[in-house]
Amino acid sequence: MVGSGQVYRASEFGQGSKMIHSKDQLSLPASLGALQRHAEPELTQTDRASSPPCLSSYTTTTGTAPTWTQLRCPSIGVLGIQGDDNLQSMIVGTVMRKIKSRTWKKQRYFKLQEDCMTIWYKSKKAGNAHSTFSVSDVETVREGHQSEVLLSIADEFPPDRCFTLVFRGRRGNLDLVADSADEAQSWIKGMRKLIENLENMGESEKLDQWICEWFKKADKNNDGRMNFREIRVLLKMMNVDMNEHHAHRLFMMADKSQTGTLEDDEFVLFYKMLTQREDVLRVFQDYSGDGQKLSLRDLEEFLRDEQLEEVDGVQQLAMELIERYEPSDTAKMLKAMSIDGFLMYLASAEGSIFHPKQQSLYQDMTQPLNHYFISSSHNTYLMEDQLRGHSSVEGYIRALKRGCRCVEVDCWDGPNGEPIVYHGHTFTSKILFKDVVNALGNYAFKVSEYPVILSTENHCGVEQQRVMAQHLNTILGDKLLKSTLDGKIPVSFPSPEELKGKILLKGKKIGGLEESLNGLVELEDSLTGEVSDEDEAADIDEDNLHSNSLRRTAKKSKQRLSKELSDCVVYCKSVHFSSFKHSRIHSKFYEISSFTESKARKHLREAGEEFVHHNARQLTRVYPSGLRTDSSNFNPQEMWNTGTQIVALNFQTAGVEMDLNDGLFSQNGRCGYVLKPDFMRMSEMRFDPEVPQNRDGYQPLSLCIQVISGQQLPKVNIKESSVVDPFVRVEIHGVPLDQAKQETRYIDNNGFNPVWYDTLRFNIHAPELALVRFVVEDYDKASRNDFVGQYTLPFSCIQQGYRHIHLLSKDGTSIPPASLFVHVRITNLV
Repeated sequence: MVGSGQVYRASEFGQGSKMIHSKDQLSLPASLGALQRHAEPELTQTDRASSPPCLSSYTTTTGTAPTWTQLRCPSIGVLGIQGDDNLQSMIVGTVMRKIKSRTWKKQRYFKLQEDCMTIWYKSKKAGNAHSTFSVSDVETVREGHQSEVLLSIADEFPPDRCFTLVFRGRRGNLDLVADSADEAQSWIKGMRKLIENLENMGESEKLDQWICEWFKKADKNNDGRMNFREIRVLLKMMNVDMNEHHAHRLFMMADKSQTGTLEDDEFVLFYKMLTQREDVLRVFQDYSGDGQKLSLRDLEEFLRDEQLEEVDGVQQLAMELIERYEPSDTAKMLKAMSIDGFLMYLASAEGSIFHPKQQSLYQDMTQPLNHYFISSSHNTYLMEDQLRGHSSVEGYIRALKRGCRCVEVDCWDGPNGEPIVYHGHTFTSKILFKDVVNALGNYAFKVSEYPVILSTENHCGVEQQRVMAQHLNTILGDKLLKSTLDGKIPVSFPSPEELKGKILLKGKKIGGLEESLNGLVELEDSLTGEVSDEDEAADIDEDNLHSNSLRRTAKKSKQRLSKELSDCVVYCKSVHFSSFKHSRIHSKFYEISSFTESKARKHLREAGEEFVHHNARQLTRVYPSGLRTDSSNFNPQEMWNTGTQIVALNFQTAGVEMDLNDGLFSQNGRCGYVLKPDFMRMSEMRFDPEVPQNRDGYQPLSLCIQVISGQQLPKVNIKESSVVDPFVRVEIHGVPLDQAKQETRYIDNNGFNPVWYDTLRFNIHAPELALVRFVVEDYDKASRNDFVGQYTLPFSCIQQGYRHIHLLSKDGTSIPPASLFVHVRITNLV
């Protein structure tokens, strides 16, 4: 039981002092192990006087305290700044032009704050008004004219003065022009160094950074100390609604110098008391033989019985975990783990709910292409809605960097003989087809080396189709697949492994693959057929038969098809779909049909088993209804249940649908390909998603999740006095029989360390297809609940036992250190 024993902290091994844990006397808890990383002696009063609030993370084994600069720049350190001219220059500041368009170019003063985490900037004319953004929000720095905006002013400013900051998630880029090439290089190299250091930060350093940021926010007068009033404000900012008497008691206990303020390590002490993890301590003491530490045997028992690690390697694993996460050298010598080391392990990737081995590339990549789910984007060029939205090559860059392996382009005849890309018959802006191809050539294989499919909706005349073919061949070169891999007539798809580094064009083709390889295609054959089989403009009328709210005059195109463009299509020939029976008798493996979501649902309702069987032989693409003019998405899970490989979503729109897409493709090295279950790949096996219990090898599972606690959940209301009332919802997305959701209670006014201990149970009938989504919301009885964070992963990738779930924002970006602590158990359902 908690409170029944005495617990050694990492810094107390070999010192004879023990941590007292009782309800009457509050003591220092474990705080992710970050705050006492070494087994060091107590600080002297001199140390305290000169050291910063987050010092105990940085105190060396000899007890030497760091300087204020180390606190402010924990990702770099004082020596790193003093020896880096670029960072020094950034801290001094630079006047640069912020560019939004050819006509919008404004001067702004930019500087790096002393925390080395924040970029501050202001206009010369804006008085005291200024803006900031965090270095952690920046994903990468592009040098030169590498954005549409900077390309548009290329004749005005040379590339060596231009650079682009690319933000994470869906936030727009920041395009900047420096006054000189040297100033541009200072910012480019400095930002890259800061980003690299952040990426190399361990969890403990990230926590230190987080603590330091809060201290800075709360220290209103910047005097390096906090009085009780500032502490009260800080608690509200940190989502804590604490009883004032209890808060004052913690404050007084931390105020060792009895000055009425917290400074230096006193604030660290206060934070430790604030973040005590009784939930983890309870688990620790359940397995500790002496109530003070986990011996090697104790840890082995925990790993074997709770974490369900393989019995054969459990001793080796236990020793590796002690070596990796235990901060005390003395404990390491004893082959033991302190509470700090235990919490560091549980908060690490190995303690995460997502199995680390399945985050790397672990699946067989040598199966035929149609045996994989493929991460796919719809109308990739659009950044906003489908009617008036902005078209941009950034849409392709962002999708490809998220692991997308199938992008779409709508081509129309443009001025000056150059094909353009936009959503036809709408007011969306236009971009050049050749710019899209350039982006594809530059970014297709930066994140994943597996093949990219370029899905074309072609409305161009023959002349501009030839220009399209010329751009594809000239710009992409050998990356464009122009023939079968061995030059022979194939009987099935090649594998993603065989197609590494290749771009496949999906579109109409004159004749078949066999005729092309035998040289039997005649030029006059180009008169036959429609250029585009999936004119989404026409689909709007079909989806909207009973509504007059939106009409667009659009007919199926009957233009001729250029042989040059046709020859670029090899394994992905677009064809009209007649019926599953017709496809079974007549279709070739390389023929692909596209369905609007409503047509796909109709096929699912009427012939679910046939749909799955069809997708075991051929590729299918499903895209959103034309009525989704707001760029909303349909539920992709419905389509994955049929084995549909290319489920095209609007990547620009955040929400549960993109959470599911990100969740499915977060496995297998985020390469954009996920191997389908065997019952969806083998034509001799039958599977109907409506009745999963009828398949061979059916074995339902029971999923039991105990939601234990939450840690440092973000605020959702900007009002300073507002504190969240969090609850957790667990959702199962899969076949219809598995669709389910359950919720915990909500906790009043505590987003900092809410505790539930609520157990939720689910039965899973098709575990190979199921996704599990954890959602945290702020309960509001008067209005709609506010989103706090979420995390989605495949059921098959779950690690059992005591696990942390590191929450993501609505945009899919991380929001450290926000997390949930859960216990997971999966058993066979009898």
